[in-house]
Amino acid sequence: MACLRPAVLPEFYTRVGGGGVGVESGAARQACVGVARVDGRGRSGARLESGRVFFQGEAVRRVETPVARGTKRWKEVRSASESMEGKKIFTGAGGATLEDVPHLTDWLPDLPTYSNPLKHNPAYSGVRQYFVEDTDVVARDVVVNIDDMGHGVHFRRAGPREKIYFKPEEVRACIVTCGGLCPGINTVIREIVCGLWTQYGVRDIYGIDGGYRGFYSRNTIDLTPKIVNDIHKRGGTFLQTSRGGHDTAKIVDSIQDRDINQVYIIGGDGTQKGANAIYEECKKRGLKVVVAGIPKTIDNDIDVIDKSFGFDTAVEEAQRAINAAHVEAESVQNGIGLVKLMGRYSGYIAMHATLASRDVDLCLIPEVPFYMDGPGGLIEFVRKRLRESGHMVIVVAEGAGQELMAECSGGINKLKDASGNKLLLDVGLWLCSTLKEHFQKEFKEPLNLKYIDPTYMVRAIPSNASDNVYCTLLAHSAIHGAMAGYCGFTAGPVNNRHCYIPIKRVVATSRNVNVADRMWARLMSSTNQPNFARYERAIQLQQKVNAQKRQEEEEKSKAKSTNGVSTEGLNGHKGGAGNKPNETFIQTSDRQAIPVSGDSKEAALLTSPVPGDPTQSLDHTAP
Repeated sequence: MACLRPAVLPEFYTRVGGGGVGVESGAARQACVGVARVDGRGRSGARLESGRVFFQGEAVRRVETPVARGTKRWKEVRSASESMEGKKIFTGAGGATLEDVPHLTDWLPDLPTYSNPLKHNPAYSGVRQYFVEDTDVVARDVVVNIDDMGHGVHFRRAGPREKIYFKPEEVRACIVTCGGLCPGINTVIREIVCGLWTQYGVRDIYGIDGGYRGFYSRNTIDLTPKIVNDIHKRGGTFLQTSRGGHDTAKIVDSIQDRDINQVYIIGGDGTQKGANAIYEECKKRGLKVVVAGIPKTIDNDIDVIDKSFGFDTAVEEAQRAINAAHVEAESVQNGIGLVKLMGRYSGYIAMHATLASRDVDLCLIPEVPFYMDGPGGLIEFVRKRLRESGHMVIVVAEGAGQELMAECSGGINKLKDASGNKLLLDVGLWLCSTLKEHFQKEFKEPLNLKYIDPTYMVRAIPSNASDNVYCTLLAHSAIHGAMAGYCGFTAGPVNNRHCYIPIKRVVATSRNVNVADRMWARLMSSTNQPNFARYERAIQLQQKVNAQKRQEEEEKSKAKSTNGVSTEGLNGHKGGAGNKPNETFIQTSDRQAIPVSGDSKEAALLTSPVPGDPTQSLDHTAP
């Protein structure tokens, strides 16, 4: 074993997959290449004899030549390791790659283990092989080329382990919900509480009231199965939520002061980034604290996992709005039913609702930019469809057309919400105004346009049966992972198999609709809508028009200044050479805003009838 002492990188030890194995020799950690499996802690229980690795007395796989320090291969491995930015990534003997999650033993190597109480739980006594092996992994891609079978990225499979790293009576767990509402949050809360209580015998479970800032500004809420018994039948979140308020130092101070050692965080992309920061700080302080993330986003834009909870419920509820829009549209001449659905950067809800409905004539999503005028534009298609059918239904995701609206308004929206997300321009109200104005002015044709925005109806309802089952699996996966000592992970299904994914991997990118995929092709075939291939050209023309308008306004301003005429605007804005026209941002919800000119007649049209409540049905009928 002397040849191995400093010969390979200690970063490349693993508990599974064959990328290497940690071998204890006194206080030093060493490694060898080509091992198929090792013990649950990834360090001990393996020995090297005569070029073979023995695990619990069983010869596993012949060891390949170790990587010698200073060689070309060593430098390549070293470079690969440094580029991983702290990720635990290992390569198996067959070419498979495991993206592993952090573990408490990474910074607390001498933690004791305990027998899992599920062994003695009568509810699980009849289950064959209930405990998950440490060698079990889930493939990221199940459709592969036959020549590359066994390659690709894998994640650690979720589920209960035979050994756990917490005594149930010593566990102090807390649950926090952050960000916007979503169907199913209460179900996840309920199942975390009931799972810890009934499966592991944990009695100290607390709720953090009001999102991240509740850690340091509010008292905790005691949670028991009796308290959360029927909260899954309600919408919203039992614990209340908020945006922003993340202060890593204050949060970890609170966790430390309250002796909390398990933190369950329910939230979307920004929330999961905050969860990762909490994990990193706990690791830095050497705390025995696990941080488990449960992904929540109604837009279904979290990467890696198959889908997020609440998505099925959202699509189902969106059908009600689409059906209402279709009834309204077909009941009048030149009727248009316009439905705006959630989807800030990803149009999954709009796409799936359109495919499920079959009553939709046009679906607009953020991934496919559109334009209004000219051949192949939206107005041309709308007029054609109205002539053919006499009515039509348009579904638009809230994040669609942002660039086009910014160009048409001559300004850029810089407003942000408390989470730091850019406030979207309200595409639904903008489309209503633009279509009505264009048809009245250009074609002298009145439109009977019904606008429905079911945003808050969709996200505030309880989850349906399918999502309730899914939320239960997510909650239990998170519990099992936390009790097994895993940390800094997000639980979720990959190819219908639940697994543990590093939070860094989940938040690295967002998922968007693949418009080159067959699913989008099916939608195009269903609606027969244009592909807006001339979008770039249309935007360039709009930019030229904007430039000409600004030049004309500057010339007028100079002429007025020469004649001694004041150019003070209606709102006290003083015009002049190079100044843009006065513009106001009307905020219509916590996610959206729309720019209108301060002296425009459209200001009254585009302001919500009830301040702050865009959940409405506006009847835009031409005079």
